[in-house]
Amino acid sequence: MDALIAGVDEAGRGPLAGPVVAAAVILDPRRAIRGLRDSKQLTPERREVLAQRVRERALAVAVVEVDHMEIDLLNILQATLLGMKRALLALAVRPACILIDGNRAPRLNDCFADCEVRTIVGGDALVGCISAASIIAKTHRDALMRRMDEQHPGYGLARHFGYGTRMHLEALVRLGPSAIHRVSFNPLRSWLSGAVPFGVLPAGARWCSDELDEAQLEEEDAAPAPAIAREAGA
Repeated sequence: MDALIAGVDEAGRGPLAGPVVAAAVILDPRRAIRGLRDSKQLTPERREVLAQRVRERALAVAVVEVDHMEIDLLNILQATLLGMKRALLALAVRPACILIDGNRAPRLNDCFADCEVRTIVGGDALVGCISAASIIAKTHRDALMRRMDEQHPGYGLARHFGYGTRMHLEALVRLGPSAIHRVSFNPLRSWLSGAVPFGVLPAGARWCSDELDEAQLEEEDAAPAPAIAREAGA
């Protein structure tokens, strides 16, 4: 059998609520899956079909949630790297090579010292196993946010999945933050600290479109909490 390659990607870096989800997938080269691509380029219906095929045909699939509390404690970059590391550790099959979407990777020397690790910018649109991980992470998180919408009604989580759309921010002004909101993210951070009056967008902030362009919504990384950042290895 060819050397086993794990693709790694995440979903949910930018939202104001809910977890960031990381997935790792090792595809079976003998069981091809047509149509794999960046999950954001697929319709929701097509994503669900492909996610099911990945789960049926891949050699190994692992998905991990890093909740809003860890995100607030670590910052979103460190939480994402931690999720990626946990997803890799959760794989039932050990890879020989690890390909990670983006330009940052968790430090894996302590647990994958014998593996080649590479980052690939835009890898979710270029490499099949990363595309598969992108699809798994996105469909898992979307389903989770639909369930959270039932537990925390009024915010529209099933529609915008926690991103900072106009609908979401208007709901925050009416209802205040829920138990799953990321209080370290603006505008919540500015509102809760009193730096900006509640309901007023901080300077430089803008309403986010309902198209949910994740690249526009990623938060600047705050200083990590060193004791926990060591688990992510970043």
